This record gives sequence, C-alpha cells and structure tokens, in this order.
Amino acid sequence: SVTPLSMSQPSNNNRKRSSTSSSSSYTSPPSSTTTTGGPHFSLMKKAKSQAVSCSFDNKNGFQLDNNNNNNNINSASQDPSSMIVDPTENDAVRASSAGGFTANLGRKKATPPQPAKKLVIKLLKAKPTLPTNFEENTWAVLKTAISSIFLKQPDPCDLEKLYQAVNDLCLHKMGGSLYQRIEKECESHISSALQSLVGQSEDLVVFLSLVHKTWQDFCDQMLMIRGIALYLDRTYVKQTPSVRSLWDMGLQLFRKHLSLASEVEHKTVFGLLKMIESERLGEAVDRTLLSHLLKMFTALGIYPESFEKPFLECTSEFYAAEGVKYMQHSDVPDYLKHVEVRLHEEHDRCLLYLDASTRKPLVATAERQLLELHITAILDKAWILLIFIFKFHNINTIGFSQPLTSGFTMLMDGNRTQDLRRMYTLFSRVNALESLRHALSSYIRKTGQGIVTDEEKDKDMVYSLLEFKASLDKIWEESFSKNDVFCNTIKEAFEHLINLRQNRPAELIAKFLDEKLRAGNKGTSEEELEGTLDKVLVLFRFIQGKDVFEAFYKKDLAKRLLLGKSASIDAEKSMISKLKTECGSQFTNKLEGMFKDIELSKEINESFKQSSQARTKLPSGIEMSVHVLTTGYWPTYPPMDVRLPHELNVYQDIFKEFYLSKYSGRRLMWQNSLGHCVLKAEFAKGKKELAVSLFQVNAIQLKETVEENASTTERVFQDRQYQVDAAIVRIMKTRKMLSHTLLITELFQQLKFPIKPVDLKKRIESLIDREYLERDKSNPQIYNYLA
Repeated sequence: SVTPLSMSQPSNNNRKRSSTSSSSSYTSPPSSTTTTGGPHFSLMKKAKSQAVSCSFDNKNGFQLDNNNNNNNINSASQDPSSMIVDPTENDAVRASSAGGFTANLGRKKATPPQPAKKLVIKLLKAKPTLPTNFEENTWAVLKTAISSIFLKQPDPCDLEKLYQAVNDLCLHKMGGSLYQRIEKECESHISSALQSLVGQSEDLVVFLSLVHKTWQDFCDQMLMIRGIALYLDRTYVKQTPSVRSLWDMGLQLFRKHLSLASEVEHKTVFGLLKMIESERLGEAVDRTLLSHLLKMFTALGIYPESFEKPFLECTSEFYAAEGVKYMQHSDVPDYLKHVEVRLHEEHDRCLLYLDASTRKPLVATAERQLLELHITAILDKAWILLIFIFKFHNINTIGFSQPLTSGFTMLMDGNRTQDLRRMYTLFSRVNALESLRHALSSYIRKTGQGIVTDEEKDKDMVYSLLEFKASLDKIWEESFSKNDVFCNTIKEAFEHLINLRQNRPAELIAKFLDEKLRAGNKGTSEEELEGTLDKVLVLFRFIQGKDVFEAFYKKDLAKRLLLGKSASIDAEKSMISKLKTECGSQFTNKLEGMFKDIELSKEINESFKQSSQARTKLPSGIEMSVHVLTTGYWPTYPPMDVRLPHELNVYQDIFKEFYLSKYSGRRLMWQNSLGHCVLKAEFAKGKKELAVSLFQVNAIQLKETVEENASTTERVFQDRQYQVDAAIVRIMKTRKMLSHTLLITELFQQLKFPIKPVDLKKRIESLIDREYLERDKSNPQIYNYLA
C-alpha cells in the first residue's frame, strides 16, 4: 500500500517552503478494473518506481524530468510500502495553485523559466495493516452471494465487488480458508437439495425429472460460483496439488450426498432400467431425459458401478428369456432377423444416451444371449438343447411337440442367400463361423451322397452335381463373402462325395462329355458348350481315379473321331487342352496322338487316291476312306471275323499293298467293327442314302455294350496293377530296405488313384513271388530289395 501524495499550495505572497504528510491508510490491491485518481494518483505511481523532479513552466505547464537524481531510485526502491513527497519551494510550487495559474496567465510579459527543483522521496518505516475483521467481513459478502445462488435469490452485491473480494482474500494468503468456507457452504446446500428428493413422487418418470432438475440446478450453480471464485481456482487451487478445483469439489460433494441418500440413487437407477426395458418392449420413452441422467452418472464417476453393472445384468436376463421364447415360436430366418434388429437397437442406444464405454459389453451380452447360446439350435433346430436352456432359466418345457428340423438345411435347400448372408454375418460376430463351416460340410456330404450313391439316378448324376455345385458357388459368393475357408470346405466335401463310388462318377463324367461333344447336340452355342466344359472340369478335379476317366474318355473320343460324330473338332481340342493344363502332358499324350493319326490318315488317303494302284486296280462304283491308327494311342479292340463283299476285300488288299510299299516294316490289322458305310440306293419313288455300320445295326455300334464297359474297366484295373508294381519297385530300389508300414505310406503318397491296403499287400506278395523283393530273415515286416 502507498500513501497518497499531498502537496501544499503556497500563496502568491508567501514563498516559504511548506509540506504536509498524510497518515498511512489501506487501499485495495490493483485489479483488472483499476481507476485513476487524477494528476496526484499519476504522480504517486511514478514515485513508486523512481525519484522525480518537477518544474513549472508558464508556457508548457507541468513537466516531469526523469533524467535527474537517478541516485534517488535506489533509496526509493528499498521499501515501496509508504513514501512522502517533499517538494522544495520554487515558482513551480507556487504556480500549482489555482491563483498562481491565474496570475501568470494574466501577466502581459512572459516570465523567464526558473531552474527545475528536485523532489526528494523519503520512505516511511511503518507498514500499513488490514482493517479489523477484514476476512470475516469479506467472507460474509461472499457467503450471502453463494446462498443467494443456491436459493435462486437476487444478490444486492454486484459481481465486480465479489470478484474483487475473492482476489483480496487470495492476495493476502487467505485462499485456503476461503476454499474451505466455500466447500462447507456448498455441501450444506447440496445435501439439502438431495434430501429433498427423498419420498418424492412414486411415478418413476416424474421422479427422474425431479432428479434431472436438481442436477441441472447444481451444474448451473457451481458454474456461477466457480466464475466468481475463478481467481481462487487459478492461484490457490493450482498451487496446491492435493486440492480439487471448485467444479470437481462440487461433483465430489454431490456424489457423496447422493450415496448417503441411497433411496434417491437406487430409485434413479431403477427408473432408468425400467425406462430402457419399456423401450425394448416397444414403448416410447423420453430419450433426452435418459441421456441427461446418464451423463450425470458419468460426470459423477459412478456410471460403471452404479448403472452399467446392473444394466448389463438386466440386459442379460431380458435377452436370455427373449431368445428362448423366439426360438420356440419362430423359424430360423425370422429369428435371425429379430436378432439383427435387436443388435442394431442396442448399437443405436449407445449412440443416443448410453456412455460409449458401454457399447462393447452391451453388444457382447446381447450377442451371447441371442446367438452364442443358440448356435446349435439355429443350425439344427435341436430342441433337446432348447429344453436344457429352458431348464437352466427355470422355464416350463411341458407341451413341446415341434418336430426336429434343420434350419441350415432349410435355407440351403431353398437357396435363400439373404438369410444365409445374415446368418454368416451374425455368426462372425460371435466367432461361430467354424460351426457354420461344419454345418456346410455336413450338408454337402449328406445331400451329395443322395446324388452319387443312388444307382437309379446315375443317368442324371452329372447334371445334378453340376447344379448342386453351381448353387453352392452362388451361396459362397453372395452369402459367405467369398471366404477362402468356406471355399476349401466346399472342395473337400465335394471330393469326398464324388469318390464315394470309386469308378462310377469318373465313368459318368466321361460319358457326359461324350454326350456334349457328340454331333447332333443342337441348340447349344459354342460359348455355352465351352462354359459346360469348364464346369465339368471342376468336377473332374475332384476325381481321385482319373485313370478311369481317361480310359472311358479315350474310348468315347475314338468313336467320335472314327465314326465322324464329333460336334466340333475345335471343342474337342479345347477339352484336351484343358485336361493337359489340369493333369500334364503325360495324361493327354495318347489323346493328342489320336488326333495326329486322324490328320495323318487324311494325307495317306489323298496320297492313295493319286497312286497308280488306285488308278488301275480299284473297282468302280466304290469309294473307301481308311484311318490308319497307332496301336498305342487307341483303345484295344477285339478282332472280329466278318465276310465282306468281294469289292471291299479287293479295295482293302489294294490299300494294304500301297501302304506297305510306302511304309516298310509295319503291319496292318483291319478293325471292321468300327467301319461305317453310306449305301446309295435307287428306289421307284426316288434315291435314298442309308447310313449304316459295316455290320449294318449303326445304333448298336454307337451304343456302349456291357461287354465293352467291362472290358474298359478291366483294362483300367490291369493298368493300375502295373502302376502299383512299378511304384513298389521304384521305392524299394531307392530305399533298399523298408518296413511294411512305411512302404504302404509311400505308396499312398505316390499313387494318383484310390486303392485299398489289401490290394497293395497282394501286389507286394506278387513281387516277392517274382523275386523282386524278399522278407528280412530277422523281421518279416521288413522288405529287402533284390537287385
């Protein structure tokens, strides 16, 4: 504090020096709203920092000289609490009075400027003291204001004085006491406000509205109090780590007295839970009220324990009962739709009024009660599991008579891709895709078994398998999000069912291709035929006995080529190219050789027609085209004796003479069973062309006989024996000595067709008899290779 500056005003007639000194008195500390006190106050503020000298000039008026007597600054700064300004006697002092100014202004002649006189500043030894009862009186003003805020009454004191009062107390080191007084006063009013809620309306919505009103009032009141005592928050609270801010202090008090008023807290939580339950049951509720009250719980720091925990328990109980009820009365698609809606509702609930931290446990609780506990029931509609769940929740199970049905099978059979996609999405949320994958595998095996093993349906097996595979692919793309694991499941299941009958599916697939590639398959474009070949190739990949397919495909291809019944040579070559890409060149080597023979035969026939034998020896009226076949490429055909017309025997002999003369060292064997003829006949009503076999029953020639089928199967069996023998010798030649178990294991890895261990054992015994192998003398389960 400083003493006000006072200067005497001497009269014009008296130049004696005079000075006065006022007694020390208290003034308020500077604040953001400082007022000035005219020239005296300005001079006082200047005196606080430096010694000054002043002079008066009739022309220029009052001046300050900051350059003189700098030595006085040090003495003035030793104790700035009080000081006396003692101006010396000079013309400037006399001019400071009103009379002096008037006299000077009235003169006609200008007065020469006088030398400036120094101002001497002397410090006082006594320090100012605070007024009596300063703290109590200041707090009384603040207390009245705080009470008025809580009671919603007008306060006569303006805000500027309240701010100044807080600042004064803090500046004089009274912030701790002020904080405690404010805390005590707030606690009294907060406790009273919460106690007033005890025993209020039984209507839960009305009661919750009262709680919300109390909370809103509290927030508004604490914000006003904090605004008044902002200087306290910024000084004392900030400098004292163990002390809460005024806002946090108010929250702690509200939390404390809410827990003391346990009836209010419990009734509030119960009301919130009832409102949410009512909303789940389809009733309209005040979501704004819910949001405000739950934000109150969050602000107070009691949300997790006081609300979230009982809320999740109620949610679990609600959906446990609802899940059992809906599974009893709804089919699988409707139940999945209901679950999807419920999960969306809970997610929206978190966005609208629940705390964000509740979303994860809330959705997990709903998923567990509506999905996890019903996975098996959803897939299999297994009411045994439902009865167990009913008993677990103490629900009466008497009167259940609904039959066992497979919900998953129903969706798959109906190709209900949307419902299956919903099932996939929901199951992925609870990590239950493995159960769905097992259900898919089981469905494919069970459904496919009916297609493959029913011999009465062999004619339509390939068509049925193609349609079944197409439906699975569509479901995989549209419902199972092209999941690679599900794709592998489909492949594994298809491979299992196609090989339930070792040879028959491979044979039927080859015959299906023969039907598609044979001439007369009208109404099919090249693009459609190519698409069909690609689809059949998918089934071909699942066949383990590809040698069976190769044998039947080669037999049918030979007939198409030799009898001229192929629909398209380009399609034939395209299919062989696909098989080559799939299985390698070794698999298609013989098939490609058949096409080379056909092309070479065309050249031979052209050369024969130009030969001298053909020009001079051939009988007239007959044309013959010969296919020269390489024995290793084509199927083996049994020789058949036939008596041909003389003209044909002559034709064959002439061609044989030509061929052997051109290709020495070769032997020709005529396969008349594969020959065909076109007889041109002239009847009374016109000419006719008869297309017949060389034996005359063309339909029988094209149709596969039982003997021919058995012969093809037998050849495959013989070829497999050769392959097994070769594999055994190859393995033993490398290993020299091997146990029976390891030898069988190696064979299963190398052989590309299915075979039983018993058959392998027979081939091993055969090689022992033929002295390729021998049993070890010390252990008969070990085989030695004989070089």
